[in-house]
Amino acid sequence: MREEGWVKVYVAQGLTEAYIIRGLLESNGIPTTLDYEAVGPLLGLTLNGLGEVRVLVPHHWKEKAQALIQEDRDLETNSEKL
Repeated sequence: MREEGWVKVYVAQGLTEAYIIRGLLESNGIPTTLDYEAVGPLLGLTLNGLGEVRVLVPHHWKEKAQALIQEDRDLETNSEKL
């Protein structure tokens, strides 16, 4: 269920990844909600979009949220190169 005024900033492959992104955003003061089909987590599937979890934030937090996610991904990429 997509809440009014909320926008997608990330699509995770499963709830675990979504909760990590949610934690990153909420620890920086950005409210989040998760949007997903119930059957994916129930069956534990991440196949053909089943199991996708969309991370949503209020529209006025979109740019800040995307910047934090990108910064986190860049740090992860750089640490893998070491």
